[in-house]
Amino acid sequence: IGLHQRDNDRLLETLTRLRDLGNTVIVVEHDEDAIRQADYVVDIGPGAGVHGGEVVAKGSVEQIMRASKSVTGQYLSGKKSIAVPEMRHPVNESEQIVLTGATGNNLQNVDINIPLGLFTCITGVSGSGKSTLINGTLYPAAATALNGATTLKSAPHTAIEGLDKLDKCIDIDQSPIGRTPRSNPATYTGIFTPVRELFAGTQEARTRGYKPGRFSFNVKGGRCEACQGDGVIKVEMHFLPDVYVPCDVCKGKRYNRETLEVTYKGKNIFEVLDMTAEDALVFFDAIPSISRKLQTLKDVGLTYVKLGQAATTLSGGEAQRVKLAKELSKRDTGRTLYILDEPTTGLHFADIQQLLTVLHHLRDRGNTIVIIEHNLDVIKTADWVVDLGPEGGSGGGQIIAEGTPETIIKQKQSHTGKFLKPLLNLPTGKKTASKKPAIKKTATKKPAAKKAKAKIKK
Repeated sequence: IGLHQRDNDRLLETLTRLRDLGNTVIVVEHDEDAIRQADYVVDIGPGAGVHGGEVVAKGSVEQIMRASKSVTGQYLSGKKSIAVPEMRHPVNESEQIVLTGATGNNLQNVDINIPLGLFTCITGVSGSGKSTLINGTLYPAAATALNGATTLKSAPHTAIEGLDKLDKCIDIDQSPIGRTPRSNPATYTGIFTPVRELFAGTQEARTRGYKPGRFSFNVKGGRCEACQGDGVIKVEMHFLPDVYVPCDVCKGKRYNRETLEVTYKGKNIFEVLDMTAEDALVFFDAIPSISRKLQTLKDVGLTYVKLGQAATTLSGGEAQRVKLAKELSKRDTGRTLYILDEPTTGLHFADIQQLLTVLHHLRDRGNTIVIIEHNLDVIKTADWVVDLGPEGGSGGGQIIAEGTPETIIKQKQSHTGKFLKPLLNLPTGKKTASKKPAIKKTATKKPAAKKAKAKIKK
């Protein structure tokens, strides 16, 4: 939903009241509380894309939990879950981004410390100032200093220190990867260039004198000129969004007949673009320059997306994961600041698990991850949490708690802490960062921050 759990509860109460008035309420949702509150659930799957499209379970929440094919049911029943880390990565007080005097919008002269090399969650009720602090203040300042950005302007703040220990800043949001059908995962991630070079290197292409440009739908030569390589014709509508209809000449294949006669391993360029990332990974297994990038699409859970799928048909969450896959395919220095704004909005439990695996992997390589997030499954796996509030608007704009998740739940005025407490399952003895170095291969042996101090329960 993209709401804090407190606001989420208020929304669900409103939907329940609508139901009680005699209305029929249909909600498409991944949120656990929303599913549990429903009178009737229809679960579609079992997987995504070509692996889905079936109703795998329907009925009450209890019936969904008993359905063996339902992945949703497995997470609801507890058979599958997103685990709380056995050990938090410790904080090194000498290696932090220190942002002081932030006063943008409702921020009340906020000073924030973000530990380098850790996974940090920025939390708080809706309207508490999270986006202003991170997207409006930290990101523009970091992008200007590290990336040489010239068009971004940071919200008012006094100073920012610690950026000299980083070499670049990347903001991965849910905006579209392209606004026309011409953009697709293959072009965005850089897969399309080596694929075109592969086709240009075939015997048939060399005989005909075709160069890599012949297999591009963006330039004249190999593309269908009726639709100019779009595969669709745009019909402009007055006062309504434009409508796209398939091209009558190429039947949506984008290329002319001569180009489609050239094949690689029995498939032409259109058939390759029509493959899912999963099938393409097997098809191009022997080509490292392509398979490496396809593997990153698989790592972020996009095996079902077609290489040539129009960017306009991708959801916000899918677009965000395509961007993440592109960053994963680049050579990593271990000194990158990644900023993500609510990456789990619209994601299923299983997708969140895959996303967290990728983000934790980036963290383990030394990178700094900063996420604005409401999802409690993400917050409970964080090394460090900064909670803003206590309320939204003029009642917020202050840091009311910071530290490990175990520290946050002890703050009485933290709304996040109240909802987070049941998920940490503290009686089982989960260990938190102490002043001594954490004994873990992926964690750097550095002293933890005083704020993160907690007794280890035996």
